[in-house]
Amino acid sequence: MSIHKEGYKILGFGFATLLVLNIIINIFWGDIEILKWGFLILSFMLYLFLLFFFRWPERAIEPTHGLVYAPADGKVVVIEETEEKEYFKDTRLQVSIFMSPFNVHSNRYPVSGKIKYVRYHPGSYMVAWHPKSSELNERSSIVIETAEGTEILVRQIAGAVARRIVTYAKEDLKVKQGDELGFIKFGSRVDIFLPVGTEIEIPILQQVRANKDIIAKI
Repeated sequence: MSIHKEGYKILGFGFATLLVLNIIINIFWGDIEILKWGFLILSFMLYLFLLFFFRWPERAIEPTHGLVYAPADGKVVVIEETEEKEYFKDTRLQVSIFMSPFNVHSNRYPVSGKIKYVRYHPGSYMVAWHPKSSELNERSSIVIETAEGTEILVRQIAGAVARRIVTYAKEDLKVKQGDELGFIKFGSRVDIFLPVGTEIEIPILQQVRANKDIIAKI
């Protein structure tokens, strides 16, 4: 277990800010024991949460053709056929994973292949489990074409708390199943759009982990 690189600046700024605030409280209100120790404990708990949020577990896998791994940690909140309007413009099987602030927020490639399409869209910040968040919220869409020619779309979606989506994917880049796709900060959702008829391996509301749980077979 290590700390994700996207957390370095936030952790450094957070530590400096909390340190300065604690020094100020000690200078001006140091004689009020309950305030001094209460704020110190609160600062310690907040910083522990930041460390916990930016944890990055090592999860190496052996890429396997035909299997689709979960691209994110979280709860499966949607499994349904839907009209994908951005890239495919036809009916696809959508699987959505909601990531709470307590989940690991690193996103992984669910399959190996070549990046065919990457687009970032600014947008709203409605709650990530809202049906319209896939179309209206800030989001990044990444299409991966497998060696067999199957195209799969992964969409990172910001939620009501999330305020920054990081995407490492670039068009024409060859990627390996399980490698890091990106990161979403502080609560979010990841959608994956599969061909209709894909065999889904997980039920609705199940907790899944990236690089650990197989969500489909194609």
